[in-house]
Amino acid sequence: MKLFFFFAFLAVLATTALAWEKEDYEIFDLVSQIEASEGKGTTFYSWLDVPSTASTSEISKAYRKMSMQLHPDKNPNIKGIHERFARLGVIATILRNKESRKRYDFFYKNGVPKWRGTGYYYSRFRPGLGSVVVFLTILTTALQLLVQRLNYKRDLERIERFVREARAAAWGPKLTPLEGQRKVKVNVGGSEEGASNRWLDMVVEGQNVYILDPSGHMDLLDSSAAVYPAVSNTWFIVLIKSLGRKVLGSAAKESAPEEAELEEYDEGSSVTGSESGQFPVQENGKTARAPTVKAGGKRKKTTTKRR
Repeated sequence: MKLFFFFAFLAVLATTALAWEKEDYEIFDLVSQIEASEGKGTTFYSWLDVPSTASTSEISKAYRKMSMQLHPDKNPNIKGIHERFARLGVIATILRNKESRKRYDFFYKNGVPKWRGTGYYYSRFRPGLGSVVVFLTILTTALQLLVQRLNYKRDLERIERFVREARAAAWGPKLTPLEGQRKVKVNVGGSEEGASNRWLDMVVEGQNVYILDPSGHMDLLDSSAAVYPAVSNTWFIVLIKSLGRKVLGSAAKESAPEEAELEEYDEGSSVTGSESGQFPVQENGKTARAPTVKAGGKRKKTTTKRR
């Protein structure tokens, strides 16, 4: 359950990342420009030389002081002074506005997105195919684990009910254990009104309760009969295992004909011509067939015709 909420949080975070507005991008650009012109790590507050808790009047006072220092008329020969002066005015406007300052303070505390060629890092959630596949795989796996957990809990409850009703049918309402085996029937749908009228054959022996198959085989019914939730039972892992078995199976099929050919060659070459009775041999100066050997190892009697 915790894992599900974790991935749900990631999904909400991804959705939030899509919600950057024009004002946010303006702040991102200003931060990058300030660090480029005033030094890495420079913030709106540090450039104005005020704390992040400064009041609006303190920010206005710091702005007036800084603007006098950076005014282009007082710095006629300094390169880029006009851009720095204009930037100072934009920053002061942002910090003196309650809503825009709240936006900046969020990034000031949590970090400003970094530029990555075609967009800011946080705006990367215009996902490509790979990102979508990975995200959906993780999300669906987490949801399947949640479903497995709910099914496991439900199965345990059903098993407990079957065991309880089977014992009650075998021992009576007082549930006094009796010796020997007792065959009983339990309604699968339960005793509630409107439940299905399908019965299950069961056997009670001591404290053990068994499900009786039509073949007469008895399967023990306890908590081990419920499938425990596991990552190995999720669709993605099952798919990987299935693909692995297919790859290994095809490789085994390719190697099987070669092994069969080798075995046939070995079997055919293990018997000499004279032993198999296929080649003539010399006997008393005359050509004759070699004795034939039966599968059991006994030789057939042969007769040599005399002329």
